[in-house]
Amino acid sequence: MLANYHTHTTRCNHAVGTEREYIEKAIENGFKILGFSDHTPQPYPPEYKSNIRMDMSELENYTDTLVKLREEYKKDIQLFIGLEVEYTDKYFEPLMKQVRQYPIDYIIQGQHFAPTNEIDGFYVGAETTDEANVKAYVDLTIEGMQTGLFSYLAHPDLMNYVGPDMVYQHHMKRIVKASIDLNIPLEINMQGFFLNRNYPSDRFFSMASAMGAKFVIGCDAHHPEDVMQPWQMEEFEAFLTRNNIEYGDNVIELRPVK
Repeated sequence: MLANYHTHTTRCNHAVGTEREYIEKAIENGFKILGFSDHTPQPYPPEYKSNIRMDMSELENYTDTLVKLREEYKKDIQLFIGLEVEYTDKYFEPLMKQVRQYPIDYIIQGQHFAPTNEIDGFYVGAETTDEANVKAYVDLTIEGMQTGLFSYLAHPDLMNYVGPDMVYQHHMKRIVKASIDLNIPLEINMQGFFLNRNYPSDRFFSMASAMGAKFVIGCDAHHPEDVMQPWQMEEFEAFLTRNNIEYGDNVIELRPVK
């Protein structure tokens, strides 16, 4: 594939390596497009400090660094500046006012918490048998998708519901249908597969594939070595094959955030 739009930096507090190292690895592995989409800061109350995303004060340095590198590497690779954004109940609009002050090319939606936000919501990757939790995740995710601002939905099956499959299918089908109706690709997350997490899952992507959803592969790189091609991970290619998913150049249309 030629493009990856899901790349992090050390500002999120759980990634390693310099931006230059990610770029060099992308070039080495044959990418022509690399998008950085680090975890967005959030305009949380000052007394709350998140340890999984950059601080608002780091956003200027983030964009300045990537603007300079984009110019430096323009003959070798096309760089885009993005953010992985958590859609929240009350912080999304204030956040977007801040984001629009910077040269951000695109945002991707990454829902890690529901039904509200990181401060008082629950982490959706934790195992649960509570149907109310999966419904809350799906409701909030679709609400975010309907803003029309997100270029794609990252790790859509992060929701770790381990109850009856009938319940899972009933609710998660709504995300797939929304992605089709709104023309938003669903990400097949390579890092989750590499780390043997609960996502990407056969139960979700077999359903999404059968329903005719569009897909994009995301490296979700937190280390330069994560910027890899699907063919470099034989088991990942097998996952795609058994779920009837073909991948090509992986280039998608990026939606403006202005």
